[in-house]
Amino acid sequence: MELGLSGRVALVGGGSMGIGKASALALAREGVDVAICARGKETLDRVAGEIAQETGRQVLPIVADLGTEADARRFVDTAAEHFGRLDILVNCAGNSPGGSLQYLEEADWMQSLNLKFLGYVRTCKAAIPYMKERGWGRIINVIGNDGIKPIYFEITPGAANAAGINFTLAIAEELAPFGITVNALNPGPVDTDRWWGLVRTMSREKGITEEEAQMRAISSIPIGRLCTPEEVADMVVFLGSERASFVTGAAISMDGGQRKAIMDV
Repeated sequence: MELGLSGRVALVGGGSMGIGKASALALAREGVDVAICARGKETLDRVAGEIAQETGRQVLPIVADLGTEADARRFVDTAAEHFGRLDILVNCAGNSPGGSLQYLEEADWMQSLNLKFLGYVRTCKAAIPYMKERGWGRIINVIGNDGIKPIYFEITPGAANAAGINFTLAIAEELAPFGITVNALNPGPVDTDRWWGLVRTMSREKGITEEEAQMRAISSIPIGRLCTPEEVADMVVFLGSERASFVTGAAISMDGGQRKAIMDV
């Protein structure tokens, strides 16, 4: 299937690892030039080099902390100036501390909301004017199914994700007349470093081993396994393409049909 992506420019927040890295690579394989950002320069530069070498596309690494408005705007403006255009924004940044209410401090809530929710707000706000100029744009906010399938030991990411989904669907309505689609992609358990951190949290909260926590998580997914970053990236590429021109304001679950109540048995 021809996706109509060759020559486009994409920005990927949180592009040095996990879903962000997989998304940047998948887009570059489709002929997209990519800017990626993260806070760690060494890993960011290495990943940019690897993607550029494999795909032959331009990959611009920009060290930035999307937890600050100044860095979020600098990320977007630097990429737009470098490439001369901005077509696709993929937000993947954010790692929220897990735990049940009694163990969470206010700083944990603020950390979650500042990066996973407000970080997305900041990059969208900065990127939208560039997309309006061209009359075309794709925004894919990779959020998470905690926002629609809450569970108590993931309460902070759940709150941030619910806010992110609401924000995404709201701006989709506003931006549709400008040729800009906006969608929320909500993975369940994905085999990344962040997932294994959640397994440790679940183990601590329930007083079980990490192996048991992992087994319970897998048992909650009818497909019977974790999602891979590459599977999420494939959906990101589709949503960023011409083929998804009539998909906007959608909250798309990619969780293998997960039933979280089973994790509580």
